[in-house]
Amino acid sequence: MVQSIVIEKVTLYELEQTFGLQQVEDRSFFSEWQEILPGLTLEEQQRLDRVRSAYANLERRSMLENTVKLAVVAPLLDLAGFFLPPFYVDTEKEVQIMAEDESLQLRGRIDVLVLKEQFWVPVIEAKRAGFSLKVDIPQALAYMLKASISKPMFGLVTNGSSFMFLKLVRQEKPLYARSKEFLLNQDQGLEKTLQIMKRLADVIAID
Repeated sequence: MVQSIVIEKVTLYELEQTFGLQQVEDRSFFSEWQEILPGLTLEEQQRLDRVRSAYANLERRSMLENTVKLAVVAPLLDLAGFFLPPFYVDTEKEVQIMAEDESLQLRGRIDVLVLKEQFWVPVIEAKRAGFSLKVDIPQALAYMLKASISKPMFGLVTNGSSFMFLKLVRQEKPLYARSKEFLLNQDQGLEKTLQIMKRLADVIAID
C-alpha cells in the first residue's frame, strides 16, 4: 500500500531513507554563494531599503504568506531578473513525488517556482518566522527532487526576514548543501541575498 505524506510534513530522515538524499559538507560543492558576487546599483540599494521598510510596517501586524510574497519575494525576483527571459515564474504549482519502489508518495503545492526548473522558492508562512528555516528545508528539497533533470538545481527558503539557499545535484544519489542563513536586518543580509540570486540567475542562464 502506498503511503501518502503532505510535503509540508516530510522530514529529512524520510527523504534520506526513501530517495537516498545525502548532505555534502564540502564547501566547494556549493561554491556559487561564496564566490565574488555581482555588485548592486544605487537604484537596487534603494529598492531594498523600501523592501525593509515595507517589512517593518507589515511586521507590526499579522503577516500572511501572500503578503510576504508580495512585499519581499516578488521584489527580489524582479531585481534578480527572474521575471525576464529565459526564466518565467509559476505559482501554486501542485507537485507529487513517488518513491522508486512506489512505497511513498509526497504531495503538496509550491508557492513560487522559477523555471527553467532550476530555481525553486517555497515560501514558509510568516507566522512561523520565529522558527529556524531548517524546518522548511525538507519541503524545499522534496520539491527539488521532483525535477528529473541532471543540471544543478537551486532553492531559496524564506519567511520574509530570513533567507537560506540550497543546491541539489542528482548523481547516483541526490546530493545537497545549504548556504548560511541571511537576515533581512543584519549584516546586509538582504543585499547579500539579492547578490546571490543574481549570481545564480547568471549560472542558470548560461547552463
